[in-house]
Amino acid sequence: MHHTTRVICPVCSADHFTLKYQATYEYSYRIDGNAPGLNNTNELLPYMYDQREQKDAKQSIECKICGTNYPCYFDKWTEGITPKMIQEAIASAYKSQQ
Repeated sequence: MHHTTRVICPVCSADHFTLKYQATYEYSYRIDGNAPGLNNTNELLPYMYDQREQKDAKQSIECKICGTNYPCYFDKWTEGITPKMIQEAIASAYKSQQ
């Protein structure tokens, strides 16, 4: 049985990739008598929010050689993710771009 140990770009045959995860969050700060947000007393510190809500998220695998971007989705990233699974995600995205 053949096991895939390298992930190959179907466009340029390279094996150098970057997994990208882009997320958009909305941060909310309550306005109170002394400062913006219950957690801020002297200044507005962006990491001292009262509520954070994820609005959007995108994942992709990008070939570092030719720059081709393959949209994908991994709901869990564990030791169980194999090169074969990554190759299948790339192949699926490549086919959908054709």
